[in-house]
Amino acid sequence: MTPAGLIRGRAEGLLARARRLWEQSRPVHPDTEAALARRWSELPEHVQTDSQLLGRRTVGCEGTHGVFPRCNLACTPCYHAKEAQRVRTDGDHTAAEVERQMAFMRTVRGTGQHAQLIGGEVSLLSPDDHARALQAMQRNGRKPMSMTHGDFDYDYLRDLALGADGRPRFAQLRMAAHVDALMLGRRAVPRPRAEADLHDERRRIVGMFERLRDEHGVGFDLAHNMTVTPSNLGEVAEVTRTAMGLCFGMASFQPAAHVGNSKRWREDYRSLTMDEVWTQVEAGAGARLPWRHLQMGDSRCNRSAYGLVAGGQWFPWLDDEDARDLRVRDRLLEAFGGTDFDRPPGPLALSVARVLARRPGLVTTAAGWALRLARRVGPRRLLTGAPRPFTFVVHAFIDAAVVRPAWEAMERGEVAQEPEVRAAQERLQACSYAMAHPEDGRTVPACVQHSVLDPAENLELLTLLPKG
Repeated sequence: MTPAGLIRGRAEGLLARARRLWEQSRPVHPDTEAALARRWSELPEHVQTDSQLLGRRTVGCEGTHGVFPRCNLACTPCYHAKEAQRVRTDGDHTAAEVERQMAFMRTVRGTGQHAQLIGGEVSLLSPDDHARALQAMQRNGRKPMSMTHGDFDYDYLRDLALGADGRPRFAQLRMAAHVDALMLGRRAVPRPRAEADLHDERRRIVGMFERLRDEHGVGFDLAHNMTVTPSNLGEVAEVTRTAMGLCFGMASFQPAAHVGNSKRWREDYRSLTMDEVWTQVEAGAGARLPWRHLQMGDSRCNRSAYGLVAGGQWFPWLDDEDARDLRVRDRLLEAFGGTDFDRPPGPLALSVARVLARRPGLVTTAAGWALRLARRVGPRRLLTGAPRPFTFVVHAFIDAAVVRPAWEAMERGEVAQEPEVRAAQERLQACSYAMAHPEDGRTVPACVQHSVLDPAENLELLTLLPKG
């Protein structure tokens, strides 16, 4: 090759790399931008507020269905249809269904969305089949989180994280461990009498991920889930304190609803409100947990407090009682919107620079916020208190007896007249947790999936995958 040709080839290579970097650093992918606008237009007017994150920051969470319905614990309550336990866990079926569902999500909801690998118990899959499912989700632009009871050994976690060559196949694993005293059959504590009986299990689960990080360099993002009924409401504060003291990044609480196998319903769950649960979470956190300034969907369904733990204390990222912080919220949402910050450092830095170039005043806004946060937390805690992000969440699902008539009326294009059913319709329209039905060309709210569609779906799976 002549010198001129060599120079031209190098120049073309540099231009190609520059174009790739420019494309990778787009603040928001065009498909995601379109999905956000579409989701905002679909929301009921009562949730189209300055605090709303749906349609502005995210299109919402996603979950799989019908991919591995069986579980090996007995929960009271259990949201699974009773037929789920008779369906065989099959890795090839799981991988194919996850690919199909997530590919559809990519086409209608853009890229960079959080998706839960959920069904029965994910660790009943072999480590390799589990990994195949996560890789399918990643290929389709999802950020997967495996939903588990955590009753597996370190060897399973290691074999999930590492390939046959012994090298990590994931830079980070995201998992949500559901641990509460309503779950029966756990190996170490088959019949817990109180939440305190499970604290060693919570420590063991976190310890496995810390060991994986230390031995193999695989990062982790762990959430703690707990179902709440009147019988364990008084223990929520203790569980909150325990989760804060471990390396969880989220503590999520779900007031039980009448969904799934009715034989597993032991209490009157309707007597429990979100306010009661939130009060107990605040007691455990030792702080007021602001939530109205950042809302995901309908406030009757979701309540979240975003912040950090430093020196054993929790602090909010934004003070909802400070008008300056609310202005920061508005400006950052307007400027960054659906920007995906979970990307390599180079493209991320360029992405942020592109936003700041259009809105240079954000630098001053961010600096003022950072100074207020430092004062709120305290310099000593920031420097020596091992600060880390920590989010509190309460998710309230809707009873199946209400979801069914609400959904059936929505399918007919009708607005229900009965107040409880109409309220359910409003909540379903603002749902932040969707499941894919490529065969119908649509997504459905998770409450609809579990209350209306799961029973028939599991009957079909019984024929396809009999347990034997």
